[in-house]
Amino acid sequence: MPCYPVSLDIRGRRCLVVGGGAVATRKVRALIRCGARVTVVTPAASSEIETLAESRRIELKARIYRSGDMEGMFLVFSATDSRPVNSQVHADACQHNILCNIADQPAACNFTVPAVVRRGDLMLTVSTAGKSPALSRRLRKVLEAQFGPEYGEALRLMGAIRTRLLGNGHAPDAHRKRFRSVLDRDLIGLIRRKDIGTIDRILLEIFGPGYTFESLITAEADT
Repeated sequence: MPCYPVSLDIRGRRCLVVGGGAVATRKVRALIRCGARVTVVTPAASSEIETLAESRRIELKARIYRSGDMEGMFLVFSATDSRPVNSQVHADACQHNILCNIADQPAACNFTVPAVVRRGDLMLTVSTAGKSPALSRRLRKVLEAQFGPEYGEALRLMGAIRTRLLGNGHAPDAHRKRFRSVLDRDLIGLIRRKDIGTIDRILLEIFGPGYTFESLITAEADT
């Protein structure tokens, strides 16, 4: 059965990580980056997790996992080297209908985490449904080489144009051809070459006065 792809907004959501090693630390780092409220339960935490707890960026419970730790959580990760602990986390998550990921046990997960390439707000993901993390990492490297930072800048520009048009009362779908036209004029290549003059001429031709790369990027940064 294929998995349903989805991106979760976890800002302000309570998320639990059971474990304190390298894998758990990576999970904590990714959750913090996305704005989650993270609780870590482990009797032995990495130095990075301890530092995050000392700075109050996460809550650390320096002990073994208890079923009550599951209460109120939105997402749960278990990354311990104890199969009984991982099994208990999985059972508790299922009982409370909480999304749960058990490291290296795809059969015990009701979601998996893809390999990710981020270029600003652009996120490219690769999933093998937990069957081959090594293949996911290999494909991620291919994407990293193919999609540089210019794609993130292009997204910022296109998003700023769309925001301005919507702010002027234009319907969301009214300018599809104009957006396609911008992309068809080698926008990515122009950004990569930092040819701002040509970009501004294209924007003037397609959208009219007031649409310049600098003003749009500045406006996007202020939102």
